[in-house]
Amino acid sequence: MITLYPLAKDDPSPVAHIAVHPEQEPFCGTIAGHFAENEPACDFHQIQRGGVAVGFFKIDRAYHERYDFAGATDLGLRGVMIDASEQGRGTGTAAMAALRSYLSGSYPDFSAVYLTVNMVNPAAITAYRKAGFVDTGGIWPHGRMGPQHVMRMHLPG
Repeated sequence: MITLYPLAKDDPSPVAHIAVHPEQEPFCGTIAGHFAENEPACDFHQIQRGGVAVGFFKIDRAYHERYDFAGATDLGLRGVMIDASEQGRGTGTAAMAALRSYLSGSYPDFSAVYLTVNMVNPAAITAYRKAGFVDTGGIWPHGRMGPQHVMRMHLPG
């Protein structure tokens, strides 16, 4: 069973072992890189299977300050990583499917969550769509690896 949990920003040990395939790092970064960044408005979270961390993501409470398509009551989903050994097992899809209720409980003052996903990453796009994210039709042209789709998921509140 896949579950989501908060993660302390000062202790990478629960997720330090998580690594994606090398060709995926430009899209999502590394655990060490995320912990090295100074982003006060970002909260860290872990994805667990059977009590063991198998993934990681950040929730950006100030996403609207970085992206003009988001509003002040919108969260941003960033840095999603599923360990290479877990990929292809439905872990990412299950984690994203659990995201709506998890975020609604953890961030009750927010109404939606946005993300940008590289146009050349069809596996991630499919997982996000299955989880309930909707392509807004917007394109974020400034991605590190090229243009990105803008996707949104409403949070019940």
